[in-house]
Amino acid sequence: MQSLPYTPDNVTTKFDEYPRYPIETLADNGGDCEDASILTAALLSNMGYKVILISPPEHMAVGIHIEGAYGSYYEIEGRKYFYLETTGKGWKIGEIPEEYRGAEVKIYQLIPKPVLTHKWTALQRGYVLTLNVTVKNVGTAAANNVKVYAAFDAGEGHVYNPKESKSFNLNADAEAEITLYLDVPREKHTRLIVKILSNIYLMDTSYSEWFQT
Repeated sequence: MQSLPYTPDNVTTKFDEYPRYPIETLADNGGDCEDASILTAALLSNMGYKVILISPPEHMAVGIHIEGAYGSYYEIEGRKYFYLETTGKGWKIGEIPEEYRGAEVKIYQLIPKPVLTHKWTALQRGYVLTLNVTVKNVGTAAANNVKVYAAFDAGEGHVYNPKESKSFNLNADAEAEITLYLDVPREKHTRLIVKILSNIYLMDTSYSEWFQT
C-alpha cells in the first residue's frame, strides 16, 4: 500500500477533501493519506485483523492489533493498536514519523458497511428490452432488502414503464445476477435509468445514452 502514488484530493476530484471508498482508491491507482489508510484498513479487516484509523493533525494512518508487534501503539478498550504508516515506503508496524510522535490524535473505529456497485447489458427485441444487471457488494457488511429498479427517462423527474426486482440480500464480497424485462415506450426520446436500492436507500445509479425509440 505504501507504493500507491500519493495524489491530493483537489487533483483527482473537484473537492479539497474527498474520502474515497476503497474500491475508488484502487480504481484511481492512488490517493492521499486518508484514502490509503481507509483502503489498508478495509483490506486488513477483511483478512481478520482488528484495525482502527489514527488521525494526527492533518494526517491519517492505521492502527493494527497484532501479536508480537512492538513500537508505537494506542490502547483502546484494553487492546493495543500499533501504528502503521500508509504513505511513503519502508515504514514498519510500530514505526511512526517523528512529526507525529506525542501528537494528539483522533481515533476512528471501523463500522462495517455495505457498498453496492453494478453493471448491466441490455438487448432490445421489438418493443421489449431485456436488462441483465450484475450487482456486487464491495463493502464490509451484508446489504439487506436490495432491489434493482429500471425505467425509461421521460424528463423532468418522470419515467416511462418502471420495473423493479424482488428484494434480496447480498453478503459482503458477493454478487447477484438480476434480469428485468421492460416495455419500451414508442416514439420517445429517452434513456435507460438503472438504480440499486437497499432498505429503500439509493446505493448506485447509472444511465444509458439518450436514444429514439
